[in-house]
Amino acid sequence: MKALNKGLLSIAIASLVISGCGNTNGSHTSNGDKLKIVATFYPMVEFTKQVAGDHAEVVGLIPSGAEPHDWEPSPKDVAAIQKADVFVYNGIVESWVEKTLASAINDKRVDVEASKGIVLMEGVGEHEHEHDHEHDHDHEHAEGDVDHDEDGHEAEHSLDPHVWLDPSLAQQEVRNIQAALEQADPDHKDEYKANADAYVAKLKALDEKFREDLKDSKRKEFVTQHAAFGYLARTYGLIQIPIAGLSPEQEPSPEKMAEVIKLAKEHDVRTIFFETLVDPKIAKTIAEEIGASTDVLNPLEGLTEEEVSKGLDYIGIMTNNLAGLIKALNK
Repeated sequence: MKALNKGLLSIAIASLVISGCGNTNGSHTSNGDKLKIVATFYPMVEFTKQVAGDHAEVVGLIPSGAEPHDWEPSPKDVAAIQKADVFVYNGIVESWVEKTLASAINDKRVDVEASKGIVLMEGVGEHEHEHDHEHDHDHEHAEGDVDHDEDGHEAEHSLDPHVWLDPSLAQQEVRNIQAALEQADPDHKDEYKANADAYVAKLKALDEKFREDLKDSKRKEFVTQHAAFGYLARTYGLIQIPIAGLSPEQEPSPEKMAEVIKLAKEHDVRTIFFETLVDPKIAKTIAEEIGASTDVLNPLEGLTEEEVSKGLDYIGIMTNNLAGLIKALNK
């Protein structure tokens, strides 16, 4: 009987060893566990969920209603990144990423910069005009370039991170996320590809709708609360007139306000767009000055509680943005 018990014990131990070693293909998942993915802000969370489907748990770092430009991670957030199988970020807008990844070291984690490979436009600053920036830069090489401001201080060139607002570029971000998930979990490579293909098809349809519905607009100029819509404007033949620069928290100078008012009057702009996560006071002031109305043009940097409660997503909000642009450009 003792010999039999020893034999059974040996078989049980062997079974445990085999089951523990069964995942030998480099996948981060084993025994049916889902990938643990941390994504920075709303578009990254949405794109990642669309690709991951049921094979991952996707956690967003920046909460709904928070503006991501000035957000900084807490120690708890850094710990979540460190423990993740995959970390997804857009690039540029998350100024804290490089420093955080240097401290949240995890050799097995797959980090993906979703805007990787997209040629970024130079951003629009306080004293610059939108149409002055027609020389694009690949952000892999241009981030370290320096210039001098009016006071003679060195100033780093600011690259525009808002690529997710152009549905044609959002497709490339989705493909970058797809590649990262396939690397982290090759067992489900086919599912990730199928999910990405399905979502990219929706983005292509959205892109085609923007092109068709905006091509014959009465006017091309639109005024925005901050310079988030440069890629969208370039792709669809429009001209963005931003009140503030790349950050919505930037306070425009009186000179900048006067310039925006002048351009709005010259181009017969009848709608001033504001954002859901930022105080609309300045946008409303300009609208009152020129006798224009106001409307929302959502940069999708985060969702409000109301948008979440309505079940709105990237496609839905971008469709609303298109409707707002059509109305404003044809008044």
